[in-house]
Amino acid sequence: MPPSGTYRVQVRPDFPLSAAAALADYLADLGVSHLYTAPLLTATPGSQHGYDVVDHRFVSPALGGSSALSDLSETLRQAGLGLVVDIVPNHAGVAVPHANPTWWDVLKNGQKSEFSGFYDIDWSRGRILIPVLADSPDELDKLAVDGDELRYYDHRYPIAEGTGDGTPREVHDRQHYELVNWTRGDSELNYRRFFTITDLAGLRVEDEAVLDATHAEILRWHRDGLADGIRVDHPDGLRDPGGYLTRLHEAAPGAWIVVEKILEPGERLPPWPVAGTTGYDALAEVCGVFVDSTTEAFFDTLQHHLTGAETSWQEQVHEAKLAVATTHLAAELERMARLVPDIEAAPRALAELAACFPVYRSYLPFGARHLARARAEAGRRRPQLIPVLEAVTARLRDPAGELSLRFQQFTGAVMAKGVEDTAFYRWTRFTARNEVGNDPARFGVTPDDFHEASEDRRRRWPDSMTTLSTHDTKRSEDVRARLAVLAEVPGDWTEVVRRWVRIAPLPDPSLAHLIWQAAVGSWPISRERLFAYAVKAAREAASSTTWQRPDERFEALLREMVDRIYDDPALHREVTDFVESITPPGWSNSLGQKVVQLTMPGVPDVYQGTELWDYSLVDPDNRRPVDFAARRGLLTRLDDGWLPPVDEGGAAKLLITSRTLRLRRQRPELFTGYRPVFAEGRVGDHALAFDRGGAVTIATRLPVGLSRHGGWGDTTVSLDGHSWTELFTGTSYGGNRLAVAELLRTYPVALLVKE
Repeated sequence: MPPSGTYRVQVRPDFPLSAAAALADYLADLGVSHLYTAPLLTATPGSQHGYDVVDHRFVSPALGGSSALSDLSETLRQAGLGLVVDIVPNHAGVAVPHANPTWWDVLKNGQKSEFSGFYDIDWSRGRILIPVLADSPDELDKLAVDGDELRYYDHRYPIAEGTGDGTPREVHDRQHYELVNWTRGDSELNYRRFFTITDLAGLRVEDEAVLDATHAEILRWHRDGLADGIRVDHPDGLRDPGGYLTRLHEAAPGAWIVVEKILEPGERLPPWPVAGTTGYDALAEVCGVFVDSTTEAFFDTLQHHLTGAETSWQEQVHEAKLAVATTHLAAELERMARLVPDIEAAPRALAELAACFPVYRSYLPFGARHLARARAEAGRRRPQLIPVLEAVTARLRDPAGELSLRFQQFTGAVMAKGVEDTAFYRWTRFTARNEVGNDPARFGVTPDDFHEASEDRRRRWPDSMTTLSTHDTKRSEDVRARLAVLAEVPGDWTEVVRRWVRIAPLPDPSLAHLIWQAAVGSWPISRERLFAYAVKAAREAASSTTWQRPDERFEALLREMVDRIYDDPALHREVTDFVESITPPGWSNSLGQKVVQLTMPGVPDVYQGTELWDYSLVDPDNRRPVDFAARRGLLTRLDDGWLPPVDEGGAAKLLITSRTLRLRRQRPELFTGYRPVFAEGRVGDHALAFDRGGAVTIATRLPVGLSRHGGWGDTTVSLDGHSWTELFTGTSYGGNRLAVAELLRTYPVALLVKE
C-alpha cells in the first residue's frame, strides 16, 4: 500500500534516529502515515545530509546504528506509522578515504583491487587523479609518510605494499593515485562524479555485484519490515536507470518506490516500475496556479530597467549550460570525445548538443525525440558544425553505444549545474518561479492547465509523491507564496525595488534584484541568514564572484548592501512596511497551495517544519533545526477545539495540514477521482476547486485582485444535493448551490466532505 501522506525529516548527527523516533506520536497526530528520512547508511564523518555514503554495510553509527533503526521502526509501528528511506545509488563519498573501505582499497591496489569495478574510473590514464592539493607549485613537498599511509595535512592515503621506501614525494609517485592541484579536477578528473563534486565518486550499480553489495543492507530493511518505501536519489546519474529500477523493484517487491526525477514542464516519466517522482512536477503546477500570469510584461519591463539586459531565459540557459559543459565538466566531455577519435571537433558538438538538450536526459530509446530537438537547435545555433553534429548524433542514437550511455549521464549534470545552480541565480525576473522542475519563462499556470495536469497524474501516476518544499528547493513554499503576491502588485513592487537598488547599490543589478526578492520573501530574516544567502547566490551565479575564485572586493560590496538594509532606519522601515502589505495575501496563497497539494492526486509530502509558516531559503538555510515542541503545543490546542486566526503564528496552516492529512489517512475512498469544480459569478476565476470523489477542495486564487473586486459577492459553487461538512470549521452545508463567501468566511480555503 502506498502512504497516505509522508513527513520528511533530515536525520543527521545532531538529530539522530532516536530524535526521529521521538516524533512518532506527533506525526501520528498530524495525520501522516509514514516518516520519510534522509539517507541512513554510514556517511562521511561529520556529514550533515547523508548523501555521501562511505560504507553501504551499516546504518550510520552517527545516527545511532542498526539498533536505533530497529527501535525507530518499532516505535513507528506502535504509533501506526511506516518508514520511507532515501537511498543514494549513484555515488559514494570519497573525501575521507580511510572512512570508505572500498575506495581505500582501490587507492591502495589500483586495478588489482577487488573493488576496482565498484567505481566508474577511466583507467586509461593510469593513476587516479585526486585534486586535493593547494594552489601552489611545491605542495607535494608537504607530504609525509606515516607508517603505511601518506599524509597531506589531515588527508590520509594508503601506500601500496612494497612502495614505502624513499622520500614522501618518491613514495607518492609510485602509488595508484596522483595528488594534484585542486583546480585540475574539472578538466582532468578520471572518475565519474556527482555533478561537479569530486568528493562524490560515481558507482557502477549496473554491475550486479556492485548493486548487490551496495543494496544488501537497504533490501534487508525492506525484507525485515523496517522500511516500507524507498526514495531513489538522482537516478539520472545512472548508466541505465530503467534497468536499475527494474532490479530494485524485483528485489523489493511491494515497496513504494519514488524517484528524484526532475521533469521539465510537459515531459513524461519513462515507464519505470515505480510509483512516480518525488513531486517537483506537482510543485511547479501548484505554485504556478497561484500566480497572476497577466502581469508578466510588467516584470519583463522591470528586469530591463534594473539590468539593461535583453537576454531571454532560453539564451541565459544556453549560455550557462554551454559554459558548464566546457569548463566545470570538461573532464567528462573529454572522456566522451575520446570515444570518437575519428570525429574532429567532437567536443564542441557534444557540448553544444548538451547545451541545447531540452530535458535533463533521455533514456533511449525512450526520449529519442529530445535528442532530435537538441540536434535541430544545435544546428540552428552553429550551422558550421552541422556535419560534425550529424556524425555525433548518429552515434548518440545507438542506445547501447558507450558514447550514447555517457552522453545521457552528461546532459543531466549539465542541466543541473547550468540551470538550477547558475541560470536560476542570473535570470531574476520573478524568482517565485525559479524553482527545480519549473521553467521560469512559464510565468504562471492557468486553472485549466492545472486541472488537466492533475487528471493526468490521477490517471497515470496516482501514487506519485507531491510536495511544495524539499531539502533542495531554492526557496520554501511560504516564500514562494508571498513572492506570488508581487505578480498582483507589479506597480508597487516596481516603485519600491527601483528605489531600494539606488539606496543600497550593488554593481551586479540582476543579483541585487534576486536578493531583494529573497529579502521580502523571507522577511523578517536575520542579517546573517540574508548575507549567507547572498554570498551563495552570488557565487552560484558566477557573474561577479565564484566558488573557485571568490572576489573579496565584490563580496565586501555585497556585505555593504545587506548591512544597509538593516542599518538604514528609513530603508529598514520601508522594507518592513512593504512586507506587511503583502504578507496577508501571502498567507492566503500559502494556505491555498497547501490544501491543494495535500488533496490533489498523488501522495502528499510535508517537509519538516512546514506545517507552520516557514520562510527558508536554499540549503543550508532550509535545514535549520525545527521547534517540534511548539508544533506539538499548537496541535494540542487545535485538538481542544481552537479555531486559530490567520496570523503570524501559523496555526491556521497547521490546522489545514493536520485535518487534511487525517482525512486522507482515514477516508482514502474520498480521494480516488478528480473532477474540476467551477465557481459561478463575476469573480469565479478566483476560486480553484476540484472534487476528488467525495472531498471537495476550494482555494482562493489571486487574493489581492479578489479584494479589489470587493470580495466574493454572489459567487457560488454547484455540488450535488448531499449534505456537506466543511472540515476546518466543522460547519454543515446543504443544497445544490453553495455561496463561496459563506464557505470561505473563516479561512481562504475549504475542504468539503460529503456526509
